[in-house]
Amino acid sequence: MNPLGHPPLGRALPRRTILHSGAVGATALAGLAGFELGSSRTAPSLVRNGVRTPMAVATGDVTSRSAVLWARAERPGRLVAEVTSGRRTRRVRGPWATPDSDLTAKVELRGLGPGREHDVRLSFEDEDGRPGGSRLATFRTASLHEAATSFVWTGDTCGQGWGINPDLGGLVAYRAMHATRPDFFVHAGDTIYADGPIQETVTEPDGQVWRNLVIPEVTKVAETLAEFRGRHRYTLLDDNVRAMYAEVPVVAQWDDHETTNNWWPGEVLDDPRYTQERRVDVLAARGRRAWQEYMPIADPRAGRRDSGFAPARIYRKIERGAHLDVFCLDMRTFKDPNTPGLERERTSILGAEQVDWLIREVRRSKATWKVISADMPLGLVVPDGPVNQESLANRDPGQPLGKEQEIAAVLSAFKRHGVRNTVWITADVHYCAAHHYSPERAGFTDFDPFWEFVAGPIAAGTFGPNDLDGTFGPEVVFQKHAARPNESPRVGNQFFGHVAVDADGRFTVSLRDLTGAVLWSKELEPER
Repeated sequence: MNPLGHPPLGRALPRRTILHSGAVGATALAGLAGFELGSSRTAPSLVRNGVRTPMAVATGDVTSRSAVLWARAERPGRLVAEVTSGRRTRRVRGPWATPDSDLTAKVELRGLGPGREHDVRLSFEDEDGRPGGSRLATFRTASLHEAATSFVWTGDTCGQGWGINPDLGGLVAYRAMHATRPDFFVHAGDTIYADGPIQETVTEPDGQVWRNLVIPEVTKVAETLAEFRGRHRYTLLDDNVRAMYAEVPVVAQWDDHETTNNWWPGEVLDDPRYTQERRVDVLAARGRRAWQEYMPIADPRAGRRDSGFAPARIYRKIERGAHLDVFCLDMRTFKDPNTPGLERERTSILGAEQVDWLIREVRRSKATWKVISADMPLGLVVPDGPVNQESLANRDPGQPLGKEQEIAAVLSAFKRHGVRNTVWITADVHYCAAHHYSPERAGFTDFDPFWEFVAGPIAAGTFGPNDLDGTFGPEVVFQKHAARPNESPRVGNQFFGHVAVDADGRFTVSLRDLTGAVLWSKELEPER
């Protein structure tokens, strides 16, 4: 089978999928009603007879008792959510979707029942309270008991000029993730490529022509707020993404490409493609605003009357029941400049406040497994030019230097406080790998062994493998990468990770390709 073909779903659809399909049409998994996909040169248009209908819907940061609902409107309107669980339905009137938020709106739900299916009908009403069309989103809150759970993770969407190819079914790796029926999805960064123009065609090394769906905002690097917003709208033009987001709660992180490649605060770009703005702090503020508007993450101003923008704190804990807590890091906002990384003094990739938060919250966690989702890998060398390093690894296998010292402090604190069952997941490097870290191989030894799993890209060029830095003693147990740099997604080397935690707490991780085929798996028994 062509690796970009559509694999069968493989098992019967659960109740929430049946409800979703019945609500928005039998073609829900292929595309939501109201969209018409034309040629690769034109974006799909929404046709609903002038009625306010959400372009797309999503849920996010779902815990045992809370969730964030998100939708984007066709035109200004007030978001309305009808939330049903069992026999109970409640109606919540949310904020207005206006041009000030690019017609996006969110509702944060609290006080939900744990371990329950929730069906949410999202719509927009006009200023007279008249409702428009609706779309259905579904999610399940985490159980407080020792119940089974699962999730998928990946990163890197529409990068290196590889966009939505309608000839091949669009972003079909999202369909493969969706087909595993996970309880939630962690997008570990590079949700867009604001610095990567997408053109109508790309000629591949073998002479085949890749055709992209394009809209004006993706044909150049993003500099204005409108261009950053357009990048997020572009991803939502894909049928597979919209279908998955309506049924699988999202836990979103950001990395560099939501702004520009390898950036840090205070940087001024020396890139001729940027003709309007080269101050990274300005670009990052616009990029973060657009990212926050389009991701189902709670806003600090939710429920307040003033509608001004305020940046959310991106690092956070997502509680997923008795067996699982997910800790999402922010390795960008507090980052010191990229250098060779050999400083004797401690430099920042997380920042002191986030380091303290991570140690404190992981110590407090009563979950069997503590999954730490990082924007970048710990032991892989990620160069930024011939000398500087983008991540914390610095090619020196000895004692921690520069940014490595923050991670060393975290790992030492986990050991000192007897923290067990930590697993790190990440994306960023555009190939998949399983790394085992152990002090017996390390230049720095004050930590307990742990695993790091790498997955991605999900819809971008494939690269790898990267060199390993020996400071924390990593060992490559498995890896799969491109045959050549920036390998086309057509080849099939697009990757995501899947984790299943059973009711007894066994943790099974698998690395999969864009068809969902398992490439490698590992079962971990929890330490009690």
